[in-house]
Amino acid sequence: MISHRSRAAVTALAVTMLLATSATAATALSAPGATSAGQAVAAPTGPPVSTPSLELPRPTGPYATGRDTLHLTDTSRRDPWVPEAGARQVMVSLNYPARPGTGGGTAPYMTVDEARRLMEAKGLEDAFPPATVASTRTYSRTDARPAGGRFPLVVLSPGFNTPRTTLTGLAEELASRGYVVATVDHAYESTGTAFPGGRLLTCVACERLQGTGREGMKRVSEGRAADLSFVLDRLTGRHPAWRHTGLIDRHRIGVAGHSIGGNAAASTMATDSRVDAGVNMDGTFADPVPSSGLGGRPFLMLGSTVDHSPGGDDTWDGGWASLDGWKRWLTVDGAGHFSFTDVPALAEQLGVEDPETPISGDRATRITRDYVTAYFDLHLRGIHQPLLDGPVPAHPEVRFVTP
Repeated sequence: MISHRSRAAVTALAVTMLLATSATAATALSAPGATSAGQAVAAPTGPPVSTPSLELPRPTGPYATGRDTLHLTDTSRRDPWVPEAGARQVMVSLNYPARPGTGGGTAPYMTVDEARRLMEAKGLEDAFPPATVASTRTYSRTDARPAGGRFPLVVLSPGFNTPRTTLTGLAEELASRGYVVATVDHAYESTGTAFPGGRLLTCVACERLQGTGREGMKRVSEGRAADLSFVLDRLTGRHPAWRHTGLIDRHRIGVAGHSIGGNAAASTMATDSRVDAGVNMDGTFADPVPSSGLGGRPFLMLGSTVDHSPGGDDTWDGGWASLDGWKRWLTVDGAGHFSFTDVPALAEQLGVEDPETPISGDRATRITRDYVTAYFDLHLRGIHQPLLDGPVPAHPEVRFVTP
């Protein structure tokens, strides 16, 4: 008989293992029921809460937040991993500033099927019920009425073989601070993503890229850049796919991502002049920053000290040299690759610490939120941010790198 305390520890460790697909492994990689482009997807009913329950850190901004979900199809491109599937598809979660007290229930973290696929991919299908992860509490409400005004848009891309849900905490924080946030799942690039028609698309790209190293991941980043530009088309173009597109200020656009999603932020800026600012959170630049730079636009490199100090990842040294606008290279002492996602916050609630990642989930969450938000407040809102000028006592773990 497993005690409640032991079960909590096992659950937390399993959550960490489930979500934290190794960045090293990603770098070293040696359908019926389709819907029309731009179709909105009704938010699924949240799964029953299981014990122990998990919840994301509460957003700190002044706005309540709403969430919509879109299924978008790019008919101009075939899927690069499964060409026989037809046109390229993405799923998008849209978090936005909302009027308090409006909307339906709390938006679900992920579906039970997505959580089950995560567990199966890690060999943990018997560790605990899939609803343990699926029922993680969020703070955005479905069908919430939007707040008045127009807001900058930030597009987020997750790590390779990692679902977009792992960036939910950052998306909700930004939305609570007055941003529209579009978080993208790229078809066939995660452990499992639910698409309309009862389809669960798994990581075919993981199989196709086995053994291809950086060249394979370069292909991923370039493909994601095309996906993110397509999402911008559908959110800000003449025939927008989203019902609340009037919230978006199309002249203030940022892109950020974790791991290969961070590389994709730079890849998108290299090909899409609509993007004003970008952030790479601990991702190798498998697709290098162009030697000609990014047209003088700002870029933030935020990573773990152990992996992304000068000389630790040659692509960061090269990327830094190529960036030709405002730039910062920040590293976080004690952080691991997934410290910039929801993973440590979920594990910490259950009293589990990773000895190889000594920074706490609370600290990792605060640092990520504070620096990413400050960066976008500076470059999309023009508000001076002393936090970005140099080290501060409030965040002693953050180092400003000056190669």
